[in-house]
Amino acid sequence: MQVTLHQDKCVASGQCVLAAQDVFDQRDEDGLAVLLDDRPPAELHDDVRHAAAVCPALAITLADS
Repeated sequence: MQVTLHQDKCVASGQCVLAAQDVFDQRDEDGLAVLLDDRPPAELHDDVRHAAAVCPALAITLADS
């Protein structure tokens, strides 16, 4: 799985971090999401899919690798 985070779309809701904290974090200064792992291990794929689904700005895109 290839994860792409479009920070220009991010609205700093933090839903991605709640869903997949090993893959996403938030910057302290403005709360925007940060991608920690653009190719997470298979055991995190369900969490990452959930993060993409609950992102209110649709700022996360996923591609099969």
